[in-house]
This record gives sequence, structure tokens and C-alpha cells, in this order.
Amino acid sequence: MAERITVEVAYVEPGRQFLQTLSVPTGATVADALVASTLSRDVPALDIGAARVGVFSRPATRETVLRDGDRVEVYRALIANPKEVRRQRAGKGKA
Repeated sequence: MAERITVEVAYVEPGRQFLQTLSVPTGATVADALVASTLSRDVPALDIGAARVGVFSRPATRETVLRDGDRVEVYRALIANPKEVRRQRAGKGKA
């Protein structure tokens, strides 16, 4: 078994994209990858501790053990509830 694996850490917001490839020890967790990345330095306004995370678009916890090739995604908080936005749009279309 390899002693290290390669993973990516990704974060996107309007006008900015962060994608970093890391080599971490086998058995590393999402939390380990976040600490190893430069995300907190490159996006200081982001509260990494409070942000939701996932691996390849699937919700994950910080304790999730990573596999070689995984992409850790850090999600932004929603500004508006998507269901409410759809309701408002639908309401505007009615006469």
C-alpha cells in the first residue's frame, strides 16, 4: 500500500476559484487535507471550520478518510433558500 495519496482541495465563489493538489499520508481525513492546504491563507474570509464539506459532490464529515484521487470540496453557505427563490419566480409569472 502506498504511504501517500494525492487529493485535491477545491473551493469556488463568484470571481474566484481555488484548486490545490496535495500529497497526504494514507489514512488522511478531510480535516487533514484542509489543514495541509493553503485555503485558509488564500481565502481568509472563509470560515473553514463552519463550512460544509464533501468529497466529489457527496456530503462528508471532517473525519471522512480520503482515498487516492479524491477531491475535497468546501461549500459556501447559501444566500437564499432555493425553494423560496423558485416560489418567488413562480409568483411573478402569475397574473
